[in-house]
Amino acid sequence: MIVVAGEALIDLVPQGAGALAGLKPALGGGPYNTAVALGRLGSPTAFCSRTSRDAFGEALLDGLRTAGVDVSAVQRGAEPTTLAVATIDEHGSAAYSFYVDGTADRQFAAPDRLPGATRAVSFGTCSLVLEPGASAYEELLRSAAAQGLFTTLDPNIRAGLIPDPDAYRARFKSWLASVTLLKLSEDDATWLGGSPREWLASGPSAVVLTRGGDGLTVFTRDGAEHSVPGEPVDVVDTIGAGDTVNAALLHGLAARDALSPEGLAGLDAEGWTELLRFAARAAAITCSRAGAEPPYASELGAF
Repeated sequence: MIVVAGEALIDLVPQGAGALAGLKPALGGGPYNTAVALGRLGSPTAFCSRTSRDAFGEALLDGLRTAGVDVSAVQRGAEPTTLAVATIDEHGSAAYSFYVDGTADRQFAAPDRLPGATRAVSFGTCSLVLEPGASAYEELLRSAAAQGLFTTLDPNIRAGLIPDPDAYRARFKSWLASVTLLKLSEDDATWLGGSPREWLASGPSAVVLTRGGDGLTVFTRDGAEHSVPGEPVDVVDTIGAGDTVNAALLHGLAARDALSPEGLAGLDAEGWTELLRFAARAAAITCSRAGAEPPYASELGAF
């Protein structure tokens, strides 16, 4: 079982030119997209979060169930669902404005236990920024690592939500000792002001850097570096692409029984290349359609 911990929200996505061109609500949030993508790929997956009892919250849970994701660890609340208004540029890249005050996911409390047979726990995005929930997710990250579980972190920086960048950067560094696999984009790396080799020295067994259409690169503890190019695709938008990469990496590692530091260390150049190419193909499919619509296993074939 792979557990994805973090926010679920509603993206309001423009359907044409102009900021207010037919805004369409879409199910979203980085961890939510990762969980849906894992479910579609066929990995046993559970979602650990807190969602509203409003209509948006019900739709979010329905989306998880449809993807085959276990929602028994989802907490519920009367507060409204977080909203994110997307702006899509001419290259399909998305920027967001968030409406987060008093929303349900911010009141997340760390659970006493994770679902049975949990092998890995994935964290990231807004859930590690917005208090008081951020401290609860941080507690869960440290607890999962202390139990010897495989942990992944995708910071997926949303700078507009971070009032004190230096304090966040210090907090990010403090998480690394509890992280097995760090995945982040080039933009994230630039904003954080570090390098893969620096982060590896602080704890992770591997760092995967996404480079948009240029592909993916992994940096490993033994000093190795492996890259694959991006998959050519007509980009509609990039919403959910990084989240799809998270899911594809976890799915592929689970298929290889490599959800451990030892498993990562055992991957050779061929193994990493195969895994990164799988993630690049999955992300390309997501980019080829509007909104966060990750692929199904039938669209990718067996890993």
